Amino acid sequence: MRHTSLSVLLVFLLFLPASCSSTTQKQTEAKPFNIMETTIEEIHAAYKSGQLTARQLVQMYLDRIDAYDQKGPAINSIITLNKKVLEEADRLDAAFKQSGFVGPLHGIPIIIKDQVDAAGFPTTLGSILMKDYYPERDAFAIGKLRKAGAIVIGKTTLGEFGGGNAFGSLFGATRNPYALDRTPGGSSGGTGAGLASNFATVGVGEEGSASIRRPSTWNSLVGMHPSAGFVSRTGMWDGWPALHTSLGPMARTVTDLARLLEVMVGYDPEDPLTAAPYGNIPPNFTSFLDKNGLKGARLGILREPIGGGDPNSDDFKKVGEVFNKAIEELKAAGAELVDPIVIPNVRALMAKRTEGPYLDEAAKLYLKSPKAPFHTRQDIARQPGYDKVLMRGKTIVEPIDERKYYEHLQAREELMFNVLKVMADNRIDAIVYKSIELQPQLLSRGPDAPNPGVPTMSTFLAFVPTIAVPAGFTSDGLPAGITFQGRPYSDGTLIKLAYAYEQATHHRKPPSSVPDLNSSEERRP
Repeated sequence: MRHTSLSVLLVFLLFLPASCSSTTQKQTEAKPFNIMETTIEEIHAAYKSGQLTARQLVQMYLDRIDAYDQKGPAINSIITLNKKVLEEADRLDAAFKQSGFVGPLHGIPIIIKDQVDAAGFPTTLGSILMKDYYPERDAFAIGKLRKAGAIVIGKTTLGEFGGGNAFGSLFGATRNPYALDRTPGGSSGGTGAGLASNFATVGVGEEGSASIRRPSTWNSLVGMHPSAGFVSRTGMWDGWPALHTSLGPMARTVTDLARLLEVMVGYDPEDPLTAAPYGNIPPNFTSFLDKNGLKGARLGILREPIGGGDPNSDDFKKVGEVFNKAIEELKAAGAELVDPIVIPNVRALMAKRTEGPYLDEAAKLYLKSPKAPFHTRQDIARQPGYDKVLMRGKTIVEPIDERKYYEHLQAREELMFNVLKVMADNRIDAIVYKSIELQPQLLSRGPDAPNPGVPTMSTFLAFVPTIAVPAGFTSDGLPAGITFQGRPYSDGTLIKLAYAYEQATHHRKPPSSVPDLNSSEERRP
């Protein structure tokens, strides 16, 4: 009896260590975190579980930037890396151990268009004329992001001085990771290409024409131009007193875009435009994330070309095929379509658009620091090296034609009421149109090539928000998208519609030119 008991005990003890050792080993060997297409929610879950630290995450993004931005496919999307980024990550890791997350973007690496100030970085505007300009403080919106725990990993390429595609005398040209011989768009092209390449989790762009929505579309991203005044432009080139320019969130998912926008919005006494939506900004944007948000929504389909592209071109037709499929997807998701809608005189009124005196005034405000290399737009042409500036046409505003500017103001007002009346008459929640009417342009066309096929209605109207969402790929394998345009301050509604469409389709796919550095790595649980 005793012998039998001892035998059983010995057998038990023999197998116990191996079993326990195996279990312990599985528990201690955490799965490696895969940053490919990762989201804010997944990162925060990994921080909480102990699977990941901010330092580890930042290093993985740095490794990808090192492998792909100047080497390999040479995307060329980053102008300046944060030299202290690992130190910032360490501080956030220490803070997390002591008291948890410092804010809703704790340890989230972001990239920002080099048109807006971030302390410790130069603001170059992509130009050799600005390469040594180090602003003294964060822009208002960037300060809010950092306070929320975001880590600025780098500043990105853009159309020099904020115009055109992503060409600049300081960096050359940025490549589209989906087609290396094509532009990622502009002027927030570096943020678009960098996010598509998984060089950061989320990003910040700027739009005065279609500078967020175009690179978002051509890089299979979500991008938003918020209602005028939602986001401060203090510390941004081309800010106040312009009405149509805005910083905006760019992301790979609508959820991450909403989380980013929640932090960016807010009143800033130094940017009077932020007083316009005061009291009309929702307390949060994530509450609008409803996967059934398209059910019963009334959408007006604008089929008339409004971007100046050639409807007879192959590019136009290929994007049109994607758009037609997207309309069917909206219908399948439960939307009620008014197809088509007609906005009276939309193209004729948009053709009246011109620049006004606000850009000169905005430049003076931005360049008021004694450290600025010049203080007016007119000073730019007198700088040594101006002949090397690739986007000279974007640097100096021509003398204002008061008659044309008056016609611009009249046209903007008429178009605004035409749009609002069409929406009211048809009980429409949002207007839907092609984000960009053509495929990405070839880089060989150069920095001065025109940009047809780019709808700019929303920035002409200034106060209406728009959000661009991936709608799939053309027969050439190039990204295309749809845009939801709403009434002033209807940003939350647009996020709801965009999220429902994203969840119904899941069109976003990463580009093959910048694959996972460790393709055998296990996927996130």
